Amino acid sequence: MDNLKDIIKDFQGCISINKNGSTIFEQAYGYSDYSNKVLNTLDTKFATASAGKVFVAVAILKLIEEGSLSFHDTIGELLDFDLNNIDSKITVEQLLNHTSGIPDYCDESVIKDYSDLWLDYPNYKIRTSRDLLPLFIHKPMMYQRGERFQYNNSGYVILGLIIECITKVSFDTYLTECIFKPCNMLNTGYYELDRLPAKCANAYIFDQERNEYYTNIYSVDVKGTGAGGAYTTVNDVELFWKMLLQNKLLSNEMTNNMLSLQSTNFEDEYYGYGIWLNKLEAGYMPYFQGCDPGVSFLSSYDREKDILITLISNFGNNVWKLMRVLKSQNF
Repeated sequence: MDNLKDIIKDFQGCISINKNGSTIFEQAYGYSDYSNKVLNTLDTKFATASAGKVFVAVAILKLIEEGSLSFHDTIGELLDFDLNNIDSKITVEQLLNHTSGIPDYCDESVIKDYSDLWLDYPNYKIRTSRDLLPLFIHKPMMYQRGERFQYNNSGYVILGLIIECITKVSFDTYLTECIFKPCNMLNTGYYELDRLPAKCANAYIFDQERNEYYTNIYSVDVKGTGAGGAYTTVNDVELFWKMLLQNKLLSNEMTNNMLSLQSTNFEDEYYGYGIWLNKLEAGYMPYFQGCDPGVSFLSSYDREKDILITLISNFGNNVWKLMRVLKSQNF
């Protein structure tokens, strides 16, 4: 593994490589608190942006397996607020696989910088999934439900609200009880930026003009929502994959459905339920990812080779490029 030192010399965050159930490389780099030179460690909690969608998907699939919900239930039947011009017949499955057409408060094909959302709507107002509704509830549909695949953040905000309508508790409380605790993911949760617990990393953005780093506290939601925002560690991510693939969170059939192709744009994007799929010569490799100002996360599991690679950066490093390099290595 010595050749990895040059590959990752400028990386800031955590890297974990696991093969056949054993850790073969694990290291933390850079600072969780840049100003005070507090180092990142393997148990540092990092923000993960949209990676949290995978947890929301598992929770929804659990509710379906329990009979509290079905793939074909519609948002008009499930939600307790006025949908305005949003199609009330959008189904839970269409939200899960990004084919709903619901107006996206952060359409990533248009919005290049997530922080632009808060120019007119203060980010300190976003502490629940419901707080995001004003950003999209009055907008028209993007396309007719079921028409095509297009990655959509609002769809997972709605899924978070559906969890709350059914369970009568906040979505993150439900995720803690049905996923994080059973997986022993004791360092994973949804925290408010102005109330972060111990060992949480600040996330940093580089200011080209002033040639210095600044934190992203005015660039992202104060607290994560159904669309993402969980904090976690590389070790907790490994626990999640282990429990998921051992069918400890969902049945074997539902897990296979989650990790199977459910939607695609027939170009280079393939999606299951809450998880991305990398098309291979035979089958697909599941992965989940997230990107916010100062935040980048990618975790990929090669089921054939039994190799799990997780990369988390609190300086917005290019984890996708690094993942391609790491996968080219002979582990």
